[in-house]
Amino acid sequence: MPQKVLAGRSSDPNMKGDLLRVKVDQVILSRAPARAVAEAIKFGIKRAQPEFSIAYDGFAVSDRSTVVAAADGAPDSVSSSFPEFGILVGRAGIGFPAPVHIERFAAPARLALTDDPRMAPVGGLGMLALVASAPQLGEAMATGYVWLRPPRSIQIHLSGRLRPFVCARDIALELMRRDLDKLVAEVEARHQGPVVLEFAGQSARLMSVNERAVLCGIAHQVGAAAAIFISDDKSEVFLRDQRRSKAQRALVPDPGAPCDEVVTLDISAVDPLIMDERGVVRAARELAGKPVGQVVLGGDSGATLRDLLAAASLLKSKRIPPRLDLLLSPPSRQVLEVLGQVGALVDLVATGARVIEPDRRIIGGELYPPPLGALSMRNMDPEPIAEGRRGFLVASPETLSYAVAHGHVGDPRSFKRPARVTVPRILPTEDVLVVRKRGQKKGPGVAAFKPSALAPIVPWGAALTLDVFVGVPLGSHAHALAPNDPGLAVLVTKYDDIRSVAEASLLGPSRVRALIAPFIPSQMVTSLASEGIATFQLAASAIAALIKDKESKVSFPKASAWQAKTEVLFGKQKIALRWLALDRERTWIEQGKSR
Repeated sequence: MPQKVLAGRSSDPNMKGDLLRVKVDQVILSRAPARAVAEAIKFGIKRAQPEFSIAYDGFAVSDRSTVVAAADGAPDSVSSSFPEFGILVGRAGIGFPAPVHIERFAAPARLALTDDPRMAPVGGLGMLALVASAPQLGEAMATGYVWLRPPRSIQIHLSGRLRPFVCARDIALELMRRDLDKLVAEVEARHQGPVVLEFAGQSARLMSVNERAVLCGIAHQVGAAAAIFISDDKSEVFLRDQRRSKAQRALVPDPGAPCDEVVTLDISAVDPLIMDERGVVRAARELAGKPVGQVVLGGDSGATLRDLLAAASLLKSKRIPPRLDLLLSPPSRQVLEVLGQVGALVDLVATGARVIEPDRRIIGGELYPPPLGALSMRNMDPEPIAEGRRGFLVASPETLSYAVAHGHVGDPRSFKRPARVTVPRILPTEDVLVVRKRGQKKGPGVAAFKPSALAPIVPWGAALTLDVFVGVPLGSHAHALAPNDPGLAVLVTKYDDIRSVAEASLLGPSRVRALIAPFIPSQMVTSLASEGIATFQLAASAIAALIKDKESKVSFPKASAWQAKTEVLFGKQKIALRWLALDRERTWIEQGKSR
């Protein structure tokens, strides 16, 4: 299916080349909107060329620092003048980008480009959403096109029927427990192309769009570029309920269409599961009895409207334990309104829930962090664990409800009977917090967009000797290059660290010039290349040996001499690195730009 989406938008329908120039249908900005628009201005944007472009303001909880940063045009801010370029603005408080976009703007069989890996759930509606760098997004908005690697596919075939107290969140955790990440890495290694997860099977067809979105959300947790479901009668009914029937397009795989690997899962054998703070998925009963100090229900992934209604039903007439905080973060304003209309919000508040705003800093634990000395449980996919932050347990809303009702971890099947809820078909669809046009061009409060100055991307030219850094650069190590500063070659072995380096590059050039790891997803290779960051593959054992030897410098030959296997000097050791960039990506690195 991803090949069908791209083939219809590419000048090379057979997708023979290493890179394809592809027409983009939607651009979704969330992590660094101001920088992406600034890059589009460099490309000469007059009006955004894709059919639809939107920037979501994720800072719903404002303080002095966020106000000042927005006024200064910080890379992660949103300007009220974006609509002048044909870019809609989702104002603060509209909800988390992924669930809001599924409800109001996502469309089946289209290609979306985004700066936020957490937009993967839109694949539940049959939309292919790929992560790109700020320069790529700028090019897409200015020209309507972008260069991408052709994808590969892993089919996930679902069969069986869910048992009571088991939901889509548990299926997603079961897939992660079955080492889906290792299979993705194997396919990547064989084909040097981004992997897209395709969900298939009769059980997949019976799932609602929101349940499908929960499963698609795990894509970037396992190293895949995206995930996608078919577009069928379920998506048609969903769009009709959202009053967007005209967006429907059918998307199904061709009969006999090949895929690179197939994973089968009988969902009737799935138990309630929990991902612990180390990322290990275990049965809920294995952690039974552990006291819980905080529960965050909602967020941007892992909880459908049906799940929240079920949680409200299970917790009705109950009271939270004295040492537990229950935080409710509705995924979108639509969900919040529905919870209020059917009385579920009253039931949750009566239980002791505190309703909090949909601020993106909740996801990473910057706001409402896990308490010290107590467990935190949430239903949303975790961000890469950054230095100084604590992790949390990930489980289904039913499992979270059990923790709220009893004060400790347990199997939700201990409830007397499952919740039986009916999801309303008449939904509020007023886009009151979407700015579609700016209105008056003159007058107070309509200053033109002026992004903060960002350091230029430094091209690779002559031979360079870089400082070696182990782990994710933070603080002074992450700052942009100063004059005469060669930069850093970063050594990492954990996938979370690779994600952190890639996502940090969205905010602008840093001291990172080269990233060396055992596995780097192809989509990240392309994005980092457009930022002038070279990516290399080296076995984990070899990286461990370099760390043990405390090598502090690495010398690279001039970029024009690099080959698929490039020899570099770590101190006096000569080591061959596999250069992961292909075709035009290599030119981008040498020139320091993707234009």
